[in-house]
Amino acid sequence: MPKAKGKSRRHKYSYNLNRKRLYRSARRRAAPRIACSHIRHAWDPHKSVAQNLAEMGLAEDPNKAVPIPKKLLGMEVESDGQQLGKKIVRKPYVVNEMELEASLPEKKSNTLSRDLIDYVRYMIQNHGENYKEMARDEKNYYQDTPKQIKRKINVYKNFYPEEYKNFIESLKPEKMEVQ
Repeated sequence: MPKAKGKSRRHKYSYNLNRKRLYRSARRRAAPRIACSHIRHAWDPHKSVAQNLAEMGLAEDPNKAVPIPKKLLGMEVESDGQQLGKKIVRKPYVVNEMELEASLPEKKSNTLSRDLIDYVRYMIQNHGENYKEMARDEKNYYQDTPKQIKRKINVYKNFYPEEYKNFIESLKPEKMEVQ
């Protein structure tokens, strides 16, 4: 099959195009990407980053905000207690909202797949605590070793302790009827 016509040709370099100016103007237009919604709502696009953060009571440079004390010959340098350039916080609600959000307890978002839950319940229902027998079961598609199966059952116990307890309780009457 023949080659496409324009593929092998060399592209011409345009000497008249000012690439620096194009890059600079694109950078100037781009606003800073702000992840926190509280900061995003309080942000003033007409002010600089340092001015915006100072108004909110946030630090632009953490090294300047919390300086490391210098030690001279084993003794600390004492300051006069005067802070230079104390800034006025005009938007304290931003910091307050961020602290409130940080103090909320984190939701547990980790869950197990439905297949793994069904697998573990099947193994416990048919084999009890006999992990070697579980490893030889035909439903052990991934050929898990007894230790791997035990680990999966322990993960299920830790994720759903109430459900596991109720499941074990429901199995006890069945074992009584069998005997």
